[in-house]
Amino acid sequence: MGADFVCAVLFTIALVLSAVECNCNGHPGERGPPGRDGLAGMKGQKGEPAVWVDGPVDPSMLLRLRGDKGNSGPQGPIGPKGYRGDVGAAGMAGQPGPPGPVGINLNSGQSSSNQRTHSAFSVKRNTTRYPPFNQKITYQEAIVNINNNFVINTGIFTCTTPGFYYFTFHSVAKVSMCLGLVKEGEPEKIVFCDENTRNSEQVLSGGVVLELTAGQKVWLESYKDQQQSLQIAKDTDARDVREKLIVFNGFLIFSNS
Repeated sequence: MGADFVCAVLFTIALVLSAVECNCNGHPGERGPPGRDGLAGMKGQKGEPAVWVDGPVDPSMLLRLRGDKGNSGPQGPIGPKGYRGDVGAAGMAGQPGPPGPVGINLNSGQSSSNQRTHSAFSVKRNTTRYPPFNQKITYQEAIVNINNNFVINTGIFTCTTPGFYYFTFHSVAKVSMCLGLVKEGEPEKIVFCDENTRNSEQVLSGGVVLELTAGQKVWLESYKDQQQSLQIAKDTDARDVREKLIVFNGFLIFSNS
């Protein structure tokens, strides 16, 4: 009887287990509501820089490698002035310019226009006697005499190019002296005087600008005024045998022809 009881119990347990096993294979339940967002994760590490490659690059790739250009910032203060650099090498010579206009020949068959528009002289008197009063002073040497417009034997300058001229003179004397610049056709002389009371060498100088016409003459002469008499001058010449130097100069400033 005991064995039968045990078998009955085991049979009952087996039936219960089979029933429970069958009840586990039911339908899945309904889906629940979504849960809340989780917390943000930590920032990742900086990646390696992009490597530039030769040749054309896809523009979209460049946009991915570099961000958009930002706005321009404010202008900074002006920096200090830099040092001056070295002078550069000379450039190559330029092309020659076009030829100029043909000049005008003012004196065809005689001399060039360039020669006619240049006039200058410088002459020297170096005798041991003073020049006589109220006479044209003559000279012994022509230092400069362009176009030979000055004749030293007569002491006369003749204008060949009308225009404005500058005349000047210098003399050395131990007596009182007056020298006058004379322009042909002008009644008055332009006189410069130096009164010598010490019987020592003194320099007398003078100068003037004159407007001359072609053919007009200019010369320098000794003027009496309050100078000592010719006899005293002769006596002085006898005692003083050094040169009585007079230098007369003139040149054309500009032509008005």
